[in-house]
Amino acid sequence: MENHVWVDCTQLTQPEIDRVLSSCYERYLIDSKQYSNNKETFTGKKLVLRCETTEELQELLEEKVDCIVMSNSSEVLRAAKTAGYKTAYFNQVTDYERLKHTAQVGIQYDHVLVQFFDETNIPLELLIATFQKYKTMQLLKYVGSYEEMQVVLHVMEHGSDGVVVQTRDVEELVKCGNLLEKTTDKIELLEGEVLSIEHLGAGHRVCVDTTSILKENEGMLIGSTAKGGILVSSETHHLPYMELRPFRVNAGAIHSYIWNHEQTSYLSELRAGSPVWTVDTDGNARKVYVGRVKIETRPLLKITVAVGGDTINTIVQDDWHIRILGPGATVLNASCLKKGDKVMAYKLSGGRHVGIQIDEYLDEK
Repeated sequence: MENHVWVDCTQLTQPEIDRVLSSCYERYLIDSKQYSNNKETFTGKKLVLRCETTEELQELLEEKVDCIVMSNSSEVLRAAKTAGYKTAYFNQVTDYERLKHTAQVGIQYDHVLVQFFDETNIPLELLIATFQKYKTMQLLKYVGSYEEMQVVLHVMEHGSDGVVVQTRDVEELVKCGNLLEKTTDKIELLEGEVLSIEHLGAGHRVCVDTTSILKENEGMLIGSTAKGGILVSSETHHLPYMELRPFRVNAGAIHSYIWNHEQTSYLSELRAGSPVWTVDTDGNARKVYVGRVKIETRPLLKITVAVGGDTINTIVQDDWHIRILGPGATVLNASCLKKGDKVMAYKLSGGRHVGIQIDEYLDEK
């Protein structure tokens, strides 16, 4: 689910607004006076205009401003709807009666913007539960910091549809705007062909235990070089002598790269709390977090694969219970791999400097 992140600029001075406009917010909430005084400033920006009265709305209608109309007035919002505008109902919730009122009135409009003053997220959870059946309506909560924004977007399984960031701390506003990042993505996986298998001696291998339940066709892209890696499966498949660990990927040797959304990390760098990206066999990628990293000495296995006209290798623990994912979500036991087997792989181009791709010559063997 895509999260919507707006910024409330109604309390900011024009120089402060100019700074915030360079950030990556989806929409900028301003009042009618701010718009009238600085129309050129907001050219090309997606706007939410706050209208307190029908007179303010009429001025907006006369200018045919492309925006969402936001108000606490049902009269204003009804008139805006009649004129063909998308609408956003705003309310400050201070008690249960106002919470009920917000739920009853909010379902009439496209967006509900709600501001709470208590620390608990229970009122937000109640509104999420109330509005979840209204698929075309979006619930956004006011927040005052990046940390609060992260919490709100993950309340319950799906969180609110978005947030409205409001603070006089311009640095915090810029931080929120610049740190908006994807938590899901789609990447192109390729079919690789196993060229050789080599049983190595003992070395340090890394298990990555995440704080999420992983799918059976999901794992991590692991490789020895910046050229790419293969899809090492989560521990979600039958193990005869132990329980499954659906949060874990027995990733590979400690020197290995893990694909981490447009950059790479070494497995040795991961710590509790580190963000990592998992990928399924259809190329769907998502961000999860490390709960624990286990580094132990184990026998290792080098898997060399041809993919996209290049050759890559991945070194994993040499054991039957390590699984590699193949085309169609087939599951291959690492120690049983043989020349000609097909595996899912990801090919990278260019070199890497501190994990970030750079266009330079690089030969890794």
